[in-house]
Amino acid sequence: MKELITDSEAAGKRLDAWLSAQLAPDLSRNRIQSLIGEGQVSIDGKIIREAKHKLREGASIAIAVPEPEDATPKGEEIALDILYEDSDLIVINKPAGLVVHPGNGNWSGTLVNALIHHCGDTLSGIGGVKRPGIVHRLDKETSGVMVVAKNDLAHRHLSAQFADHGRTGDLERAYLAIVWGTPDRKTGTVDAPLGRSHRDRTKQAVVHEERDDARHAVTHFEVMEKFGAKDDATALAALIECRLETGRTHQIRVHMAHIGHPLVGDLDYGSAYKTKANKLAEPLQGIVKSFTRQALHAQLLAFEHPSTGEVMHFEAPVPADMAELLDAFRTTAL
Repeated sequence: MKELITDSEAAGKRLDAWLSAQLAPDLSRNRIQSLIGEGQVSIDGKIIREAKHKLREGASIAIAVPEPEDATPKGEEIALDILYEDSDLIVINKPAGLVVHPGNGNWSGTLVNALIHHCGDTLSGIGGVKRPGIVHRLDKETSGVMVVAKNDLAHRHLSAQFADHGRTGDLERAYLAIVWGTPDRKTGTVDAPLGRSHRDRTKQAVVHEERDDARHAVTHFEVMEKFGAKDDATALAALIECRLETGRTHQIRVHMAHIGHPLVGDLDYGSAYKTKANKLAEPLQGIVKSFTRQALHAQLLAFEHPSTGEVMHFEAPVPADMAELLDAFRTTAL
């Protein structure tokens, strides 16, 4: 706990600015702002959560600085759905809701914590302490097949395959998604560069190719099934298969929203369709409203084994929640 009394020069200044000047270099302004937001700073006994709070002379400020946490993830006994495992790699069917690796707001309870518990010290260290063995990732709320490297040779070999995206090798990835409406053609390609959204830095957006952070992104899709009306213009929803030529963050979700067919349940990129469920018949309406994740599943993953050279194929069945959603569309949206 640090305690300070404001002087005459503090009067009228922002809380974060004054504290950063007093506590430098021990605490940065960003760290102080985080502590304020976490409720760790009080003035005259009252917790203040606004960094821009203006100070007065003679105020008593208390700032609680928690002990730093060990950044090295610890093994946790979290159940894994293992599809295959040998001395080089492990293939798992990741459930929706499981974060892949530790990060802001998710320092435990991740796939990495589960892998450390299951594999011990055998995971590849190339990815760093927070991402041991991780060569690709799925969003927290996306389910499906993932491969993890258990040694550095396998890590380099698999990483090269994912970087190539199957252009010259045997890597193959296929995703199933349920989208609102249906594209106007059976098969198609979305070729649109992605970058950070200016409106929300946690999101991606289709951007102009000349922007500094624009990254080439290509998604190929095929309509597998339509729900509701038979013609594309009035179809309620569709099941599509997506295959990636590139692997950008949130790529399928952003690309499908870009062409007017956001994923069902995607509150980040399909929020404009949130009220669409109100017009649905029961029980479909209730099932759609309760489905609060993007309807996206990594169904298939194929790659060349790093040691044997064998092309390995793995498939994961559609999880129960998404299967229920599909059945509801099939039986109700008529």
